[in-house]
Amino acid sequence: MGRLKWNAILVPLFLFIVEINGFYVPGVAPVEFKSGQNIEVKAVKMTSTHTQLPYEYYSLQFCEPKNVTHIYKSENLGEILRGDRIVNTRYEVAMKENIPCRLLCNDPNRPINWNEDYSQLAIERIRNEYTVHLLIDNLPAATYKSHNKENAIVYHGYRLGGIANGQTYINNYLKLILSYHEHGENEYRVVGFNVEASSVDFNHVKFDGNKCQPPEGLPKQYLNPKGTKLLFMYSVEWHKSLVSWASRWDIYLEMSDVEIHWFSIINSLVVVFFLSGKINFEILELVFYVN
Repeated sequence: MGRLKWNAILVPLFLFIVEINGFYVPGVAPVEFKSGQNIEVKAVKMTSTHTQLPYEYYSLQFCEPKNVTHIYKSENLGEILRGDRIVNTRYEVAMKENIPCRLLCNDPNRPINWNEDYSQLAIERIRNEYTVHLLIDNLPAATYKSHNKENAIVYHGYRLGGIANGQTYINNYLKLILSYHEHGENEYRVVGFNVEASSVDFNHVKFDGNKCQPPEGLPKQYLNPKGTKLLFMYSVEWHKSLVSWASRWDIYLEMSDVEIHWFSIINSLVVVFFLSGKINFEILELVFYVN
């Protein structure tokens, strides 16, 4: 009877371990890209350290994916437990190919028209300092900034917008700064993903089709609570790096304490304790059933 009891416990445990060993988690193994190969840019969510309430990326009227609907993907177990809603975006990125400035969607004669509801929703989130999270090759976007006269620090994502002169503006121009490590002949790995977000009034930008001049030193794109017309733009800049793929997460480990989402950490711990208790309860129930 004792042997049957241990078999009933060990066999499911063994099968569970085998299942884990056969389960591939994206981002754990490196991916090699060839020069010019497309790399998908994904969005995760919007978060704030002030409200602790996350929102889906397309809860605001951003540029919709071209010719396809939203495709939600969960990359690994941790993202499933956190409730992340990873979705495809309109950004087009290819390995080692720089893009000076490009419209993300629409055109200068047909800008995006946010009605009163969307404009006020965006203003509310910007005033609550919401951050937008993007992914490339399972690597989160990082932003460098200065804090309290110290050296530059790093935090996840980029600010949705900000406040200047009592008015709320939106960051509608993103410079995607990517780093690659040469692994072999025409084999490259993504080892860095930084974002420089800025706000620019599209009425002051010179366009040539879907191309635009680098929007530097131009007036900001302020949001009108009664309704706002705007355009989203982006550029891509690649740099060769000596950082290996195994060390590409190092900058995130150096994040300042002021950027830590304590509520998210506590929430994750509660989930871990709950799952641990449930597993222990199932094991005890199994033991009593065998006996």
